This record gives sequence, structure tokens and C-alpha cells, in this order.
Amino acid sequence: MKKALIIGISGFVGGYLAKELIDNGIEVYGADIKKGELNDNIKFIRINLLEQGSIINALSDIRPDFIINLAAISSVKGSWDMPDVTFDVNVKGVINLFEAIRKVNLKSRVLLIGSSEQYGKITQGEKVDEEYALNALNPYGISKITQEKLAMMYKETYGIDVILVRAFNHTGPKQALGFVVPDFAKQIAELEMLNKEPVMYVGNLKAERDISDVRDIVKGYYALLIKGRSGEIYNIGSGTAHSMEYLLNSLIKLSSKKISVEIDEKKFRPVDTPRIVCNNDKIITDTGWKPEISIDKTLLDSYIYWKNIIIDGNKA
Repeated sequence: MKKALIIGISGFVGGYLAKELIDNGIEVYGADIKKGELNDNIKFIRINLLEQGSIINALSDIRPDFIINLAAISSVKGSWDMPDVTFDVNVKGVINLFEAIRKVNLKSRVLLIGSSEQYGKITQGEKVDEEYALNALNPYGISKITQEKLAMMYKETYGIDVILVRAFNHTGPKQALGFVVPDFAKQIAELEMLNKEPVMYVGNLKAERDISDVRDIVKGYYALLIKGRSGEIYNIGSGTAHSMEYLLNSLIKLSSKKISVEIDEKKFRPVDTPRIVCNNDKIITDTGWKPEISIDKTLLDSYIYWKNIIIDGNKA
């Protein structure tokens, strides 16, 4: 049986990816600084990407066939607040990972997760393919460009089998606050169920983003592990953009309350990109993967998740 090590297992995507791999007959080890709620079929091991020794020990013990690095400071807002920590985790952590792979002499296939934020400001209306110029406008995106260049260096110098992913926005049930869909869904659920004043204060609603369901994204990650070409860069996203206004109005329609919306400029990002849309032709051609879950299904499931959180909280 093939073995996979998911680094950053306790984050939003980790549990979904673990389930996808297990469903496809792969033995899953999950690594993180601390253990979250994990499926009983996942074997947990503690790793700190800033401590190379802990990575070497884990890789020596497990000797995985696949390594997927989900560990990152992944919030754009968080990267503005903590640019130093963002580079520590997203850049130094990746150096430590590749050095550990090299020292243990592993032949694992590595899936390194980057972001559409690497592209930065996009010309209005264009779909972005993998050849599009990288012009990140925030510390998070710049850190992801840097880790990608490091990965290519290790590929060329040491022959490490690495596939690079530029993941566009993805969401779904269990995503933490600090991202647009859970932030909207939680606020609306609270306004409906806790009898609060039915007013929402929001940031820029004109920005358009390509947003996929996390359950589709992890299917794409699995497809790349099996069918992706070593050393290649792959966009992964739905190929369709939705405005923040559409997401908000769609979620509000799920509520029984009449909710008004007020724009709060303090919630705007220091720099924002008006529109980002994924050209996903390459991953579709190479692996056959295609997104299947509609944005409306994703929004509904996210809203129900937050309603249940509130219900459970009131029962406690």
C-alpha cells in the first residue's frame, strides 16, 4: 500500500485531502505542530517545519511515497499583519522540508501548494494560465513565489520529484474565519438565529474571485499525485469568477431575515486585485480532473455548517 504524508493535516484542507487519499487506498500519515480533530484512520506525527530535525525523523520513520505540504500562513490579511512569520513558515519551512528529503535520500513525490495570489494584479477579463507573469502584491503571494523557485532549484539540482500547484481560492464547511465565505456565512447565521441587529458591515464587494469547493480541490490534488508531470506547474480552480457581492447576496437569500449591508472601508485590503479567473486547461488535459460542485452548493453547505455551530453553542 502506498503511503502519503500530509504536512499541515490540522488545517482546513488536511482532513478533506486525507479522506480523498484513504478512499483511494492510500495509507495516510498526518503531520502538524499540534493535533486537531482527525479521522481514526490517520496516523498522526508532530512536525514543526521550522525544526529540520523533526522533519528528518518523521521522513526516516515513514518513508512516504507522497508528501503534500499544506502547512502555510495562508491568509492574505494575516500575511500583512505578520510578514516575518509568513516568510518563516512559507519559505524557511520549505527549505527545511527539501533539505530533509535530500538528507534522508527519499524518492517521494512532493506536491507543493502555491496560490493564485502569486499572479498579483490581473488584466481585467483575462483567464490566467501558468505562463502568466508573476506579480504578487502581498507578502503571502511573494512568499509563495519564493517557495516555488526554491522547489525548482531542488528539482534541477537534486532531482527531487516535485509538482507545483497554484491553487485558486477554495472554501467549504469547516473553513476558519478570516476568509470571505465563512466570515459572511457566520455573520448571517448569527443575525438570523441570535436576534442581532440585521446589518452587515463588509469590505470591497466588487472584487471577483475564482472560488472552488474544497472537496473538488482535493480530488485535483490526488489526480496530480497520480498523473501530474514532475517539475510542472498547475493551476487549479473552477474557471469561473464570482464577485464578493454575488457570494454575499446568495448567502443572505438563505436566511429568513431581511439583512441590510453597509460598506466599511476599514475592511478593505491595503492592495487588492479586481478580478482573478483560473485557466485550468493544463490540469484537465494532463489528469482528466474537472470541478463538479457548484458555488451555490458550496455556499449552502457552508451556511448550514455555521448554523449548526451556533445551534450547538447555544445548547452548551
